[in-house]
Amino acid sequence: MGWLAIALIALAGWLIWTGRLQRMTLKDGMALGAALVGAVMAAKGKPVAGLPMLMGSALYFLGRSRKGKARNKPPAVPATGEQLARARALLGLPPEADAGAIRAAHRRLIASVHPDRGGTEALAAEINAARDLLLRHLKNGDDPGQV
Repeated sequence: MGWLAIALIALAGWLIWTGRLQRMTLKDGMALGAALVGAVMAAKGKPVAGLPMLMGSALYFLGRSRKGKARNKPPAVPATGEQLARARALLGLPPEADAGAIRAAHRRLIASVHPDRGGTEALAAEINAARDLLLRHLKNGDDPGQV
């Protein structure tokens, strides 16, 4: 059980180092803390007190990961011609642009307006949404005249 405690402590250190800990919710932090305490208790020879904490944390993160997959799917709503025109104008693309051109324009534009480089999160989100809309339109072959 000592290796499990070391692995959880290493995971917590990695979360802090990469900045992912800042994006964690309070419940996530509490579950991670309970897992750490449970692993340390189990490693010190008290598995009756430590294992339920570990199992509870594991079940919490398992349930959370399954809910997150279902929520992150974008709605399958066809784009209108106006939305496509606005997305193309934002990225500076012609109507006949392919997926490679869309990705290249997105990379070029997001590099200058990314929040880490002094841009705003709202503008970066709008640029990302425009890229996603145009790529989804290419993938689905939506015809804006049908909407």
